[in-house]
Amino acid sequence: MQTVQAIDRACPILHSGPGCAQKLSDTTGSSGYLSPQIFPCTSINEKDVVFGGVKKLSTTIENSLKVIDADLFVVLTGCIPEITGDDVADVVSKFQEQGKPVVFTPTAGFKGNNYKGHEQIVDAIVTQYLQPSDEREKGLVNLWADVPYQDLFWLGNIRELESLLTEIGLKPNTIFGYQRGIENIKKIPKAEFNLLVSPWVGVQNMKTMEKHLGIPYLHYPVLPVGATETGKFLREVGKFAKISNEKIEAVIKKHEDYFYYLISRYADLFLENRVINKQFSVVADAQYALGITKFLVNDLGLLPAKQFITDDTPKQFQDAIKAEFQNLNYGIKADVDFQTDGFKIHEEIKSHDYHGYPLVLGGYYEKEVTENLKGNFLNISWPVLDKVVFDTYYAGYSGGIRLIEDIYTVAVRRFN
Repeated sequence: MQTVQAIDRACPILHSGPGCAQKLSDTTGSSGYLSPQIFPCTSINEKDVVFGGVKKLSTTIENSLKVIDADLFVVLTGCIPEITGDDVADVVSKFQEQGKPVVFTPTAGFKGNNYKGHEQIVDAIVTQYLQPSDEREKGLVNLWADVPYQDLFWLGNIRELESLLTEIGLKPNTIFGYQRGIENIKKIPKAEFNLLVSPWVGVQNMKTMEKHLGIPYLHYPVLPVGATETGKFLREVGKFAKISNEKIEAVIKKHEDYFYYLISRYADLFLENRVINKQFSVVADAQYALGITKFLVNDLGLLPAKQFITDDTPKQFQDAIKAEFQNLNYGIKADVDFQTDGFKIHEEIKSHDYHGYPLVLGGYYEKEVTENLKGNFLNISWPVLDKVVFDTYYAGYSGGIRLIEDIYTVAVRRFN
């Protein structure tokens, strides 16, 4: 639902019981163009379990097309029709044959999590709505990052990455957020390549688009936060896109000069507070655990304790992600644990000697255990309950500065 909601003027149609959309009502910033309270829903009941709910689904789609002003409708199935075996594909195909902008994907909760569901939505749009194009627009690149809303900083991160790509001469195309919608979706087949900025979420989508649309892709596995990683990111993209080194280096120098100017202004703050947080742990999905660890080590010179990845990363990606945690500056290596059990994570945090006050960046669940250890806590991953995020971001050069502001705002509060 969140992935569909992040596409401007797209509407989820739920083939499920009546309570599924209510889950989004418990979060902040989830109203938007179509709020969850008015998502069309078949609201299936005991009768539909016995006799099937496909007729009700067909009626719901038909009426949604009549009364809702949207450009794309995405049918999402809940647990009940997946168990009973409703043929949703057959129902939706009849609308597709009429040229209606309707796609579907089976999204029963017992089959995966938000990250896999996000991939399913993108695949559905690519395979059911788009067709290959012989046209390639010079410099056009489809940009994909992490999961909207699941990552509260998604909107700002995407815009910052767009801005950086524009500076080096590319034309980024994204389908999520403000004024990005059906017209940008239609541009996807014309791109010269896809750019995925994510450790693993979206890799399947890149393969699907390569096969279905013939678009090559560059997979950059680290969210670039701060000067070190953003410079690496721009050089890698520039090399893939065959952009001159002079242009890339000029953009990097401009941003690094300002980044280090700001760092130098507050060098005394960093040095004075170094005794507070000698080691840190990140408890987040692979995107943030990796991106923030690299930033804190490579740019701020902090030392990593164990890092915890909580997104149920598929096993085929874990070795590559572990290798990135070994590839830090100064020969530093970080131990990482792929762990979805919050109790075990908290026990490890409590038993580790941080050689001072712990610095923990994680979900709100980690706040209490950090405070009990007299540590410094910053809420950067789901659930985010102690801040409101509009378009704040941590990606890029200025995103790294924002993250430093947030961390050291927490640190200086100890003395005031």
